[in-house]
Amino acid sequence: MDTHPHPLSALSLDETNQARDVVRSLHNGCVLDFRQIFLLEPPKSEVVDFLELEHAGKVTSSTPWPARMAHVRYDVLEPGKAPAYHESDIDLRTSKRIKHEIVATKHQPGLTIFEFEKLVQAVNKSPLFQEKMKKIKLPEGFELVVEPWPYGGPDDADGHTRLFQGLCFGRDKRSGNADSNFYPYPIPLIPIMDARTGEIIRVDEPATGGVNDPYTSQGTAEQPIDHCLPGEYVPELLANGLRKDLKPLEVHQPEGASFTISQGNVVEWQKWRMRLTFNPREGAVLHDIRYDGRSVCYRLSMSEMTVPYADPRYPFQRKQAFDFGDGSLGNTVNNLELGCDCLGVIKYFDGVLTDADGSAVVTKNVICLHEQDNGINWKHTNWRTNRAVVARRRELVFQFIITLANYEYIFAFKFDQAAGITMEARATGIVSVVNIDAGKKVPWGTIVSPGALAQNHQHIFCLRIDPAVDGHKNTLVQEESLPLRRDKDTNPYGNAYEVRKTIISTSTGLDLNPFTNRVFKVQNHSKRNPISGNYIGYKVVTPATQMLLADEHSIQYNRARFAKHGLWVTKHKDDEHYAAGRYTFQSRHEVGGLFDAAARKDNTKDEDIVLWSVFGLTHNPRVEDWPVMPVEMMSVHMIPQDFFTENPSIDVPSKKDNASRYESDCCKQQEILRGVESMGVK
Repeated sequence: MDTHPHPLSALSLDETNQARDVVRSLHNGCVLDFRQIFLLEPPKSEVVDFLELEHAGKVTSSTPWPARMAHVRYDVLEPGKAPAYHESDIDLRTSKRIKHEIVATKHQPGLTIFEFEKLVQAVNKSPLFQEKMKKIKLPEGFELVVEPWPYGGPDDADGHTRLFQGLCFGRDKRSGNADSNFYPYPIPLIPIMDARTGEIIRVDEPATGGVNDPYTSQGTAEQPIDHCLPGEYVPELLANGLRKDLKPLEVHQPEGASFTISQGNVVEWQKWRMRLTFNPREGAVLHDIRYDGRSVCYRLSMSEMTVPYADPRYPFQRKQAFDFGDGSLGNTVNNLELGCDCLGVIKYFDGVLTDADGSAVVTKNVICLHEQDNGINWKHTNWRTNRAVVARRRELVFQFIITLANYEYIFAFKFDQAAGITMEARATGIVSVVNIDAGKKVPWGTIVSPGALAQNHQHIFCLRIDPAVDGHKNTLVQEESLPLRRDKDTNPYGNAYEVRKTIISTSTGLDLNPFTNRVFKVQNHSKRNPISGNYIGYKVVTPATQMLLADEHSIQYNRARFAKHGLWVTKHKDDEHYAAGRYTFQSRHEVGGLFDAAARKDNTKDEDIVLWSVFGLTHNPRVEDWPVMPVEMMSVHMIPQDFFTENPSIDVPSKKDNASRYESDCCKQQEILRGVESMGVK
């Protein structure tokens, strides 16, 4: 049997270092700053052929294996020249470079941790910034904190210079606690760094007035944070301590977990089987998802998210992050903690990242896998015999979390026993605040703490679904339920309604409409359900949330045209994974994203199609979001539709949880009495 790594497995430490060494050998005499090294997935057609042999048990030592490639992103620094951003594809079987591109200066790569550090160093040594700081007075015991942030959409005057900005805050050191919250003390200074020279080239001073005040700064106040108040969240700094009436609630699995892991990344749980990988651009990626041996999805991943802010004053028109494309997600992923981020019997998966010199490093526990109970799955009571049969809804959960400065995002892929898939996104963390003068108010945000204005904004996510519903030739069908006029022949009582089905035959963006119950189904038109006669399929239920609100002539809109429709369908194209395109950092336009993919007008009927579910949260902050906001949750569902001949979870065991008990003797006595009365005894 061939010992090649599986085509759908992430790069190992050795493979990552091998790719680094090949790139180094091609740039002798140059200094290289490595940004990312990760698996370049083989052409899908090659993988599909391989998977068919694999699932048939026919892979042998003579079976052709798909290419094993590494994608390398790095900067080349040559004496006397401006740094240049390169991308190379390395064949790991031959240690040769197959593809190489020097990326045009109009595009910028995502940020790295070493650039975060470079910004803070530049601020500390900048005469320009220090001169600005001399004009203000921080309260006694406070120090400056600089928070790195993407620059956002550049102005025309910025040209193609790579820029980076910092948001400034004051931290109260008097508690002696390094985790004391600095966000309640925003300082209205924004240093701008030229990333190529490492120098602060200007310091923006945003306006801090109210609705009737000028949109531009009238000068920074001498004591800008004296009217601000603390907003602590770490337990030891809470003024009133923690609540004392909460008793333990623990998850016990005395016989262990029901899932198994093999080959390093094959996860099997009851009738589900899939492969899990991690990459620094998308986080957790699931491949070759099958239920009871039948194909459901080829690939499932989070593609992108954008967070545009709605404060109309300069320079906040630039305040828009692409938290996957801008932030180099791998550098922001959390190392998950046992018993806090996940509960029960947990399996953790590590990821592989790279240092600035290209050396592979392991980042621990970036994905957690566990089972959870989610209430009742199905139930029926025979009222004649009073027997109830009930099955609990157990889910298998893959979860990863990213921290992007102030915000946290929690992503979970959930698989249930009824063959459904849910992708859940949760937003939490600390709302981004800017300074506002005492006594002022504005319509484009909420004052969540004195002196701290949380600006209105949106969080718009995109989930990439590469379906394979019993095969790779699928069709997207739009279905709506529409009222019918009363008609003496066809609708004599006026109670019927029409179910209208429309095949989406070309790549396009589609809008959601809950008022017509508009839903979308991925169907395989070569197979029909033997009972219903309908095509087999899966229904995709994506939340009908508000799309991008920015004006179509704004830079925010032009950078995120994917965010104007709730669902897109495109024909599969290898390595087309990013809804806003490959280059989002400091972009002016969405290039190579969903808008361009849909514009090809490819045939999507009975084709290898990809769905892109776009959904979001319009976040007009509330005081209850402070100092850390409770999670806001959004979910996309994939539900079998005429895929089976009965409820696929009808065979889930129905048994009591012996760990459950009555809360008190009083409650138990009342339950016994109710049981006696139900048998006719008074």
